[in-house]
Amino acid sequence: MSVLTPILIVGMIGLLAGVMLAVASIVMAVPKDETAEALEEILPGANCGACGFSGCSGYAAAMSKGEARPGLCSPGGEEVARQCAELLGAGNVQVEYKTALVQCLGSTDNTTDRFDYEGIPSCSASALLTGSITGCRYGCMGMGDCTKVCDYGAITVCSGVAKVDPHKCKGCSKCVDICPKGIIKFVPLKSQAVVRCSNCDKGRDVLQACKIGCIGCKKCENTCEFGAVTVENNLARVDPEKCTACGKCAEVCPRHVITMLEV
Repeated sequence: MSVLTPILIVGMIGLLAGVMLAVASIVMAVPKDETAEALEEILPGANCGACGFSGCSGYAAAMSKGEARPGLCSPGGEEVARQCAELLGAGNVQVEYKTALVQCLGSTDNTTDRFDYEGIPSCSASALLTGSITGCRYGCMGMGDCTKVCDYGAITVCSGVAKVDPHKCKGCSKCVDICPKGIIKFVPLKSQAVVRCSNCDKGRDVLQACKIGCIGCKKCENTCEFGAVTVENNLARVDPEKCTACGKCAEVCPRHVITMLEV
């Protein structure tokens, strides 16, 4: 009996603990959103963020709650948009395709290197060590970290600056994530004006760093009839929702840093 007593006590404690955990799991259970789970299964699982949410689970949850519409998943394309719309009963939806855009034109013709870099041929490594190789501290490093992570061959480096082919870009966001300068952004894949510069310095400093950088002169802002172009922090910015692709801002830009996105 002296041996059985502690065994029985431990057994009763274990049974009681098990019952308490079972009750707690029922009482404190988080309700499952079956619609969100079904939507997440349809999504490609790229977790790229091109839809504007933290990942596929975030986008699925937003669609389930009616806070986002189907068709924002560029990697999934029309098939994923159709399946999500059918599940939600939303009818036909149009896919909002996006493309990565390198906001820099600081090629070897437009800017110069501050020194000869002989370290690891990586933008990230060079940025950690030197901050910037070129005269523009905002500009493209030109070592191709973005080209190495692109699975679609959409990015090439020409004359020291990366360039994205919008017809090959799938919106996976790998290039956006790896760029140490943060100069690769997503824009809607449509005809529109885009600013290919990221320099926020004052005009005088920009002129010394790059032959083509934005100097914040506001000619583009004053010319745009639709309020699509604004100059903030010495840098022109285009609102794609307001842009009508008239091209007037590109025509008046004295630095030719505003160009039209061809699709």
